[in-house]
Amino acid sequence: MALYCMKKLVTILLLIVLVQPLFAQAQLLPKFIRKMYFEKDTTKKGSFVVLPVISSAPETGLEAGGSALYSFYTDTLGNDTRVSNIFAYATITTKGQSRLNLSSSYWAPHNNYHFTGQVGYINFPFDFYGIGNNTAKANADRLGQKRVRVTLTGEKKIGSNIYIGLVAGGYDYRFNDQDGTGIFATDPTIEGKHGGSILYIGPSFIFDSRNNNTYTTKGSTITSYFNMMSGIGGNSGYSGGFLNVELTHFVALSKKFVLGFDVQSQNMTGSQSPFYLLPTLGSDEMMRGYYNGRFRDRNMIAGQTELRYRMSERFGIVGFLGAGEVFNKAFSADQLKANYGGGLRYFFDVQKGLSIRVDYGVGEKRPGESRQSGVYVGLGEAF
Repeated sequence: MALYCMKKLVTILLLIVLVQPLFAQAQLLPKFIRKMYFEKDTTKKGSFVVLPVISSAPETGLEAGGSALYSFYTDTLGNDTRVSNIFAYATITTKGQSRLNLSSSYWAPHNNYHFTGQVGYINFPFDFYGIGNNTAKANADRLGQKRVRVTLTGEKKIGSNIYIGLVAGGYDYRFNDQDGTGIFATDPTIEGKHGGSILYIGPSFIFDSRNNNTYTTKGSTITSYFNMMSGIGGNSGYSGGFLNVELTHFVALSKKFVLGFDVQSQNMTGSQSPFYLLPTLGSDEMMRGYYNGRFRDRNMIAGQTELRYRMSERFGIVGFLGAGEVFNKAFSADQLKANYGGGLRYFFDVQKGLSIRVDYGVGEKRPGESRQSGVYVGLGEAF
């Protein structure tokens, strides 16, 4: 539930953190603001929070919007049911671009079933650098993108901490290359330049022993799924698959320190390689500091560790480091890229373990380029 914030200016968050002690005690803020961000609720009632977003870039002009999170329990009597949520995000720019997203995670009583759903729309430009683990910043090619995405998952608990289920969904991608002289147009190895429509379905297997799904202090997860994908319509003859496996583990070092580990592998199967389906390195959750899509190829592997320090009920800090790479066929340890960084946490819902996070990640410095880095603002932990 993170907001993608490369060079975003989210001043409202800084104001909340800096003036919280004064306003919370002096009752200077409206009641609904105090309820969302400052008041402690020990009941199991639903909670609602909004986070405004504002940013500016030459290619978009002014971008404004926000996100909203509603969190709730499906069982308010027991203590084992995990927190469910509905998350919405929307922004629009002065140049007519927009991003919309609605997602939900639903945990049935006693966690016997878990369902997720997501509907998203993007009409937004992005930089395409080519394919591979060593693309050059000088090759950045600005593309227009329109994307519709629908994702559904459902899992049933079949044993202690074990779930099996199905994933299903679809994508529709459209691209616009106004330049026509950059790497996107001139590289003949790039597949799927016109975009396409894809439907997929497949099995999932999950092991989940976390003590909490919002702020985990101990336990592990294994999340795996395989998407059997097929193109539909006249412009997409794609047929292939996508395998994702992710492992996490958390250790409570003390009452305030938690050490987390996260390893993820993504692999495209089949003979075709539409560029928009290739795994990418860098996001607000893994390899923070790298522009999402700067490096992309048929396979991706990455790992990270994060040390979390809960200074108080409301505030925490983290430090993280990791490494990862994309590759076509053969993994090479010599090609691993490193990242590191830190962040702040403000827990607006102490009882549910829900936080606003601000992370700053740093990546590699390639010859002739400035060091890669990124700022991320979002709701909830990176993993």
